[in-house]
Amino acid sequence: QVQLVESGGGSVQAGGSLRLSCVVSRNINLLYRVGWFRQAPGKEREGVAVIVSDGSATYAGSVMGRFTISKDNAKNTLYLQMNSLKPEDTAMYYCAASDGVARFSLLRADEYDYWGQGTQVTVSS
Repeated sequence: QVQLVESGGGSVQAGGSLRLSCVVSRNINLLYRVGWFRQAPGKEREGVAVIVSDGSATYAGSVMGRFTISKDNAKNTLYLQMNSLKPEDTAMYYCAASDGVARFSLLRADEYDYWGQGTQVTVSS
């Protein structure tokens, strides 16, 4: 079992920045893929950014160029740097991880086995 604990959410104005962190309870290198998802009220959970064990990253089109995913292997911590935030980025953000290769898409929530409790991000206009 893997525990994931997110932090770093908050309220910012449009155009601002936040950095989310996710501490993983075991060696992050042993997880094939780790990433960030978000869910706004009334909407389905969607993939934001994922990084796989070789360091390659995949982003949702809506955040490309604004968000950057990274990990610190020594700290077993995953990050999401969010810049140029927009009101439509408002959501609960979740950290997720899986041991294996995705069957269909890295950004599909149902492809992940381990989840954190989430951290709220609110962007005001």
